[in-house]
Amino acid sequence: MICFYTALLLKKCMDSNSLIKTYPDIGEHAFGKKGRALISIFMYLELFLLAVEFLILEGDNLHKLFPYTNVRVWGKTIGGKPMFIILTALVMLPTTWLRNLSLLAYVSAGGILAYLILIATVFWIGAFENVGFHEKEALWRYNRMPTAVSLYTFCYCGHAVFPTICTSMKDKTQFPKVLLV
Repeated sequence: MICFYTALLLKKCMDSNSLIKTYPDIGEHAFGKKGRALISIFMYLELFLLAVEFLILEGDNLHKLFPYTNVRVWGKTIGGKPMFIILTALVMLPTTWLRNLSLLAYVSAGGILAYLILIATVFWIGAFENVGFHEKEALWRYNRMPTAVSLYTFCYCGHAVFPTICTSMKDKTQFPKVLLV
């Protein structure tokens, strides 16, 4: 709800001046050239760190699914998390070369479909495969708090692309509906 509300505030800010199309434009409008530079630095740093976080997260998850997997490349064995991080980067790299960014909608739809399948699978296993949701472990694990907080923070990183989505839309009045989807 917070993400949705702040995205609407962002759109309102962008609608106030036709020259505002990106976050650096907002920074320049509010604070001049220094504001533009500062916003650009933080925005691109955030996007870079988000990409690094994504690769590490995928490497960890795939390593937990396939713990004994490794590959030999030019006489060297690469295994575990580093191998899965490299593979994830190689799979995602071609999406950065797309000239028509509307094709990313299909990649996004695939991610949403995978998410729905994952949720359905967890509920199916919990309800019908005698695994259940009644484990005797602790409800609150303080040692896993940093991971949980970082995963929730990861969800808010979509703000970086909101101005691009909003300015590329033919009918900008549909932006709130796009946010809900």
